[in-house]
Amino acid sequence: MTQRMERVAAEVRAVLGEVLARDEIKDPRVRGAGLITVTHVRISGDLRHARALFTVHGLDEQGLERVRAGLDHASGFFRRAIARRLRSKVSPSVSFEVDRVFDQEEKLDRLLRETAAEAHARDEEEPDERAGGDRVEERVDGPRSGPSR
Repeated sequence: MTQRMERVAAEVRAVLGEVLARDEIKDPRVRGAGLITVTHVRISGDLRHARALFTVHGLDEQGLERVRAGLDHASGFFRRAIARRLRSKVSPSVSFEVDRVFDQEEKLDRLLRETAAEAHARDEEEPDERAGGDRVEERVDGPRSGPSR
């Protein structure tokens, strides 16, 4: 992504965040949802299309889809707000997508914890060979080349 695209994406994200923080969207699907966080904005090379990733903590899948529909419905409002702030020839149209990163991170964390717990249980069941059980080790030393004490 070029610097210009990154700068425009950051500006779009800021505008979306401001509009949502000020509760300017009157759609009940959006208004009653709780704290909506715009996590990332991806913008096309021609700066005409932006895809905003968002999340709402503590909302189920059905609720997230309802919020996404409400945000997509308000995309014209968002586009006008972006046009006022950017003052460029073209303002991007915005579409919204639920950000699944937090769900994936939670799932991965749970899997790692389960794997660690299974490994710990397995280690407790099997005696540790390094603890010095009945194992006898033979040591073979070759001829010493240095001075002996």
